Amino acid sequence: MTRISFFAIASIGPDGMDCSPRGDGPGFVRILDESTVAFPDRRGNNRLDTLRNIVVDPRVALLFLIPGLNETLRINGTAHLSTDSDLLNSFVVKGRRPVTAVIVKIDTMYFQCARALKRAGLWDVSAQVDPKTLPSAGQLVQSVMQEFDSADYDAKLQDRQAKTLY
Repeated sequence: MTRISFFAIASIGPDGMDCSPRGDGPGFVRILDESTVAFPDRRGNNRLDTLRNIVVDPRVALLFLIPGLNETLRINGTAHLSTDSDLLNSFVVKGRRPVTAVIVKIDTMYFQCARALKRAGLWDVSAQVDPKTLPSAGQLVQSVMQEFDSADYDAKLQDRQAKTLY
């Protein structure tokens, strides 16, 4: 998994299902043994939906998208959270150590057919959407919270993300 830099993890808990993106430098998903993988829980949007769900119901599904490859790798398994110091220290990036790691015991693993990604043209640069044609993150929040200052949020977003990446 040395080339993998992105996947989505689906989990289920008392409040329903959750699917969230996970990404980092290539190799951030580690093979611990022939049926176990681990990845760090990096900073995100300060929501703990996936972690909370794993504590209640350990079943997870991971969908790996590998840039340039149309097949997707799918893993279904059971997860648990780890605070093992050695493992967490192995995930340090830019001096930042994750608080937890997620360990997934693989039940099934397989490649998914490439047709969906081919039909979508996902890796075709000419198919990329111009972000200016979509509402901004701040505008989306303001659409459900009228008092939200979308202009201020959007103006500070890039700098905030850069400073809190790890």
